[in-house]
Amino acid sequence: MRRLDAVDRALFDRVALSRLRGTHPWLRGLSHAADHGKLWFGTAAVLGAVGGRTGRRAALRGVGSLALASAAANIAAKQLSRRPRPGLDLVPAVRRLLRQPVTTSFPSGHSASAAAFVAGVAIEAPILGAALAPVAAAVGASRVYTGAHFPGDVLAGFTLGAAAAALTVRWWPRSNDTPPPAGPPPRTAPALPEGAGLSVVVNSGSGNGSLLAAGPEETVAELRALLPRADVLLCGPEDDLPAMLTGAADRAARSGGALGVCGGDGSVNLAASLATERGLPLAVFPGGTLNHFALDLGIESPADTAAAVVAGSACGVDLGLAVDDTSRRLFLNTFSLGVYPELVRVRESLEGRLGKWPALAVAVGRSLASAEPVTVRAGGRDRRLWLLFAGNGAYDPPGFAPTRRTGLADGLLDVRVVDGGHPFARTRLAAAVLSGTMARSRVYHAARLTALDLDSLGDADRIAVDGESLPAAGALRLAKAPNGLTVYRPSAG
Repeated sequence: MRRLDAVDRALFDRVALSRLRGTHPWLRGLSHAADHGKLWFGTAAVLGAVGGRTGRRAALRGVGSLALASAAANIAAKQLSRRPRPGLDLVPAVRRLLRQPVTTSFPSGHSASAAAFVAGVAIEAPILGAALAPVAAAVGASRVYTGAHFPGDVLAGFTLGAAAAALTVRWWPRSNDTPPPAGPPPRTAPALPEGAGLSVVVNSGSGNGSLLAAGPEETVAELRALLPRADVLLCGPEDDLPAMLTGAADRAARSGGALGVCGGDGSVNLAASLATERGLPLAVFPGGTLNHFALDLGIESPADTAAAVVAGSACGVDLGLAVDDTSRRLFLNTFSLGVYPELVRVRESLEGRLGKWPALAVAVGRSLASAEPVTVRAGGRDRRLWLLFAGNGAYDPPGFAPTRRTGLADGLLDVRVVDGGHPFARTRLAAAVLSGTMARSRVYHAARLTALDLDSLGDADRIAVDGESLPAAGALRLAKAPNGLTVYRPSAG
């Protein structure tokens, strides 16, 4: 260790000499730009604005990795190290005489943040990560150049940051951009030249997804340019979305065309119900915050859907069904009961004032702090559950955070249950989520089923269907309608 320390100090002295000679003065400005992560937060904002879905994923993982690495370096690692910064490498008596504060040099927090952000970006977008890697290396060099750290501190920071980014994959699996198979062999659907016979409703109240980011009026103009003979209507804040979609479905049925919807998963769910009732194919234009259904179909832009409509390229997808004593609801993506419907209810009550993402963050904190398991009855037994999740089709990965389906026509429900009946269930649940071991936890159970019957919902008075919180009562049956919906999808070829 003494030999390594000597090499480290010799390298620092050489860099200090170059600083005295005025070599590379721009490194000082770069070091200041990286203070408090400003450089990386700015980069994340740019990636989110212009990088599309991949850029947004990369920015989110980069910022998350940075936060984890910064906490590990500045809160944990530096408390275990007593190595002073190079400028403070004084004997204690001299340090006290000069009243020089003691700050710890090892590891470099700036370097840890830089490596974490760039490695996090590289996990989602390797080319973007490679482009940013020289900037991260320059930030590390700047910390030595300014005299804030020894080279060994920077290398340790780089190692810690890269490890933090790699660790995020344990909780948040890397997305797979390869479109999954969405159904059986293509299904017959009318080809609609220039959109003739297509009735589309654009929901201006949907989230800030990639399509509506430019504004709802611009979205309507884009759809009309892509499909000039389609009937494209904008549903404004004062309009009745169900009524507008019903009218559009009726017009499409009379013309022998198709129903189209531009919005989030809740809007798509409503349109799918109307299309199913009338035997119409559905055209989905992604316009929500997450657009799970569209993305699982391989649709990333309005041009993708428009091309499929013109070509008549479509497939059949399964419908999930939630049937209780009062209603029959379909779901394209997910059904849940337990803590999640309450989370959705709180988010919806706040998002008008706070916006969707801040409201979601507040709702998560409130719900997990105050939530209790619900009691349902199944198979003649009462069961206490934190969460019952049912996906319309098999989801990946296993565990608490399913993100992507491998198919939309497999005839299966992906059922996942978080059991609240075990001792210390809340603590065990939190520990499993934080450690990324939910799939192996005793409070977690999973199965692939064709149907699931609950004799009674007990004290679970709400369910969530495709992200919308709804009232429910009595017995509940979850089932599938195989190939229940025809939907336009870009050709796999």
